[in-house]
Amino acid sequence: MELTVDRSLSKAVYIQIADGIIAAIKDGSLQPGTALPSTRQLCSELKINRNTVVRAFEILSAEGWISSAERHGTIVSKALPLTVPSKTDRPQIERDEDTFRRGQTFLDDGIPDITSSPINELARAYRRIFNQKAGWQIMNISNKLGDLHFREAISCMLNKNRQMRTCARQLCITRGSQMALFLTANCLLEKDDVILVENPGYKPAWEAFRHAGAKIIPIKVEADGICVEDVERLSRQTTVKAVYLTPHHQYPTTVTLSPGKRLRLIELSNHYGFTIIEDDYDNEFHFGLRPVMPIAAYEEAQNYVYIGTFSKLIAPAIRIGYIYSSMDFIDRVGELRKIMDVQGDNFMEQALLDLIGSGELRRHQKRMVEVYRKKRDFFAYLLEKHLHNKVRYDIPTGGMAFWLVPTNDKTDLYKVREQANKSFVNFYTPDRFSFSEPVCGIRIGYASLSSEDLERGLVVLGRCLCPQI
Repeated sequence: MELTVDRSLSKAVYIQIADGIIAAIKDGSLQPGTALPSTRQLCSELKINRNTVVRAFEILSAEGWISSAERHGTIVSKALPLTVPSKTDRPQIERDEDTFRRGQTFLDDGIPDITSSPINELARAYRRIFNQKAGWQIMNISNKLGDLHFREAISCMLNKNRQMRTCARQLCITRGSQMALFLTANCLLEKDDVILVENPGYKPAWEAFRHAGAKIIPIKVEADGICVEDVERLSRQTTVKAVYLTPHHQYPTTVTLSPGKRLRLIELSNHYGFTIIEDDYDNEFHFGLRPVMPIAAYEEAQNYVYIGTFSKLIAPAIRIGYIYSSMDFIDRVGELRKIMDVQGDNFMEQALLDLIGSGELRRHQKRMVEVYRKKRDFFAYLLEKHLHNKVRYDIPTGGMAFWLVPTNDKTDLYKVREQANKSFVNFYTPDRFSFSEPVCGIRIGYASLSSEDLERGLVVLGRCLCPQI
């Protein structure tokens, strides 16, 4: 393993070290179980502060690349499968209305705090666009893939913040992630094609796949993401066309797909030829050392469709999403988008482009990460205070929701909601997330409600839930 650091780069030195070790693991230079040099040895060889190396090791440990072994110090994790980098043709970088009632506290499933949205900045951007001398040109029919400059800005954002290698030609702008899912389903799937989905999972995506005529097979979600062994077993038994998943913060359980599973899933995709549809709906909000990079960012991935959105970053009403994939697939998506949405939302695209160019969107994202981090910690405090011994949960590393599982496995969450409704508190029942048999869990968002409403909702929920018998 040869590690070097370049202080002239904008990338932090500890990130360079972490990425260098990951690259060595992935190309086979470091095998599973191999002992790594000590942090003291590395800092001496690289002539850097030891704390920098320690921080890099913390990232690698948190992401599952390395682990500690008795009498061997720090080693490469034995749980990681090795993949051989393969050539790809990627270009290089050039509220449900029936659930809302007046006076009711609704514990949503994780929507952003719209009171903190950059509405004034967005309004000023709109005014600037209308006041431009060439503003009238924006009213013309747009490109089938969306405004070129906007796509270039998104490409730059993905490459810089998510370690991806995109270009504008590989992106198509959509009216939100649901339109992106619909376009993907109808350009990728045909009648009776098999697609595997997470269970519990995101039902609106399943509906898009059903509309395309696909056969949906649910796969269980484990503590570190979708069960890859089941994906492999089904791939051997039948022709799988695609696998749909939310790997960053799984919807609804919030778990993150482990690095080992990501690599294995890519291996299976390359071997069996199925497409990985990655719905990265809340990548911006991560509270750890750094977010896990998307599956579509791995050089080894050959068959991928990556879907992102601005709705979680700004507000649900901002219906701007995007699809990233191969040029051939994006061409098909663009032709279908032109049929169903020939104009697109030119003004919103230009307004968001203005916020990206000015740096306002990035500043807003940084502000909200801190806001949501504090809200998450407060919500965890409320859970311990009002639902102690009544629910099990893990504190999520990002996103805007918790997944709560009653400690009493006989709990009827439908009856719990009936009782909570009497006190004007509501939440989504398991049928919103379940494929067939309802799972026993509640997804509760903490971002959109005030501290008072959050506590009131959990007080009522605590009264309605019985502790473990």
